[in-house]
Amino acid sequence: MAAFVAVLLLSNVIGAAKLSDIAGYTFGAGILFFPISYVIGDVLTEVYGYGRARRAIWVGFGAMIFMAFMSWAVVAMPPAATWDGQTAYESVFGQVPRIVLASILAFWAGEFVNSFVLAKMKIWTKGKALWSRTIGSTIFGQAIDSVIFYPVAFLGVWDTRDVLIVMVTNWGLKVAWEALLTPVTYAVVGVLKRAEQTEVFDIETDFSPFSTTRK
Repeated sequence: MAAFVAVLLLSNVIGAAKLSDIAGYTFGAGILFFPISYVIGDVLTEVYGYGRARRAIWVGFGAMIFMAFMSWAVVAMPPAATWDGQTAYESVFGQVPRIVLASILAFWAGEFVNSFVLAKMKIWTKGKALWSRTIGSTIFGQAIDSVIFYPVAFLGVWDTRDVLIVMVTNWGLKVAWEALLTPVTYAVVGVLKRAEQTEVFDIETDFSPFSTTRK
């Protein structure tokens, strides 16, 4: 959970504010690291079940809200006369409220879809073919994330065509990145399952995001 929240916050704070250009393709630098939170979400669901992954998602959701509030509060505080970093601080941490809202909503919905699909696919595959679950859940989870984030954040600000192109392109990159990380997911899941001596199948699980049960 700690790793999940750390990657989530750092990819938003450090990565979201910078645009990078490689081989003529411009993208938000955070795209290289944000999908790692989906990998960790996959590990949580696969090893510990949907119930525990649900708690981690809510913790991450709360952490993002606090991060947004803290960023707003710190930027809004009047700078000391001897400190000349206010402009740089506003550039990095003074995010547009619309983008912050889009990011929080997209994360919440995307992570829950990702965890739900993986848990269901584990039952359908009888615990076999882990790669199909990690990649399949990411396809759906990142799709929901992208469908929410880009229109909410940029529709009406960018041309509709640009919103659609960036939305589809970044979705594809995130899914490809998840696929490349499959060997890492296999290794981590294997280590944890051997250590925990457990194999969780969410057969009777209440999949409501708002459920307070352990399952």
